Amino acid sequence: MEAEACEIARLPEELLSAALSRTSTRDACRAAAVSPAFRDAADSDAVWACFLPRDLPPLADGEVLHPAAPQPPSKKDLFLRLSGSPLLLPDKLVSMWLDRETGAKCYMLSARDLSIIWGDTPQYWSWIPLPDSRFSECAQLLHVCWFDISGKIPCKMLTRDTVYAAYIVFKVNENSLGLDYPVQEASVSVGATNLTRKVCLEHNDEAEVRHGENVGRPQKRADGWMELELGEFFNEGGEDGEVSFSLMETKGGNWKSGLIVQGIEIRRKKSG
Repeated sequence: MEAEACEIARLPEELLSAALSRTSTRDACRAAAVSPAFRDAADSDAVWACFLPRDLPPLADGEVLHPAAPQPPSKKDLFLRLSGSPLLLPDKLVSMWLDRETGAKCYMLSARDLSIIWGDTPQYWSWIPLPDSRFSECAQLLHVCWFDISGKIPCKMLTRDTVYAAYIVFKVNENSLGLDYPVQEASVSVGATNLTRKVCLEHNDEAEVRHGENVGRPQKRADGWMELELGEFFNEGGEDGEVSFSLMETKGGNWKSGLIVQGIEIRRKKSG
């Protein structure tokens, strides 16, 4: 092993960096433990610049990328900061981060950036601040007999040749009503492709028994919110066009209340 390490140390750092830049962020971090020569190459700007998107959007004022400096001192620090937690874009209605494994750009559109039917009618919806939300306001459903929530994002904002999924991020309060039946319809459209699926916002044993395995159900997130997958799509060209997504229930006539929407998240769909 010592002989191999000596041989590696003789290779030019540029050659090692060129090889590592064609791998992944995980491989680069693992390579840093092989030898000092690999560590220097694996931590270099030449490697991590290849993992950063070339068209990063501007960030909102006050979003600091590194705790000790206005700008991170290295490309690796920048990547780790952008993949560590979401940062707000200038309008503060959208947050953005990078997928740590691939560098794919991911976003959450706030409730204010979505189209919510009757969202500005006080007797149906209210807008409230919550301390654990990324945004200044969340939409709280007070009382409607049907609802329709939708949003869209330009394909060029996303990373090309990447499989994404859209998730509504929400909570259900103790006064919730009518969210378990009838089931809702989720859809994701890109270009001429429109995929729909049946989903249920309520997460309880009764809803699971009633609807069976063919209805998508929410999962609890690490941040304490719930998320429900609306559908997935492949962003092939990443240029013209847009991705649209929606969640609706307009046929049952049942009154509904108690849903709190933070936004819709669009992130890389992990295999498996």
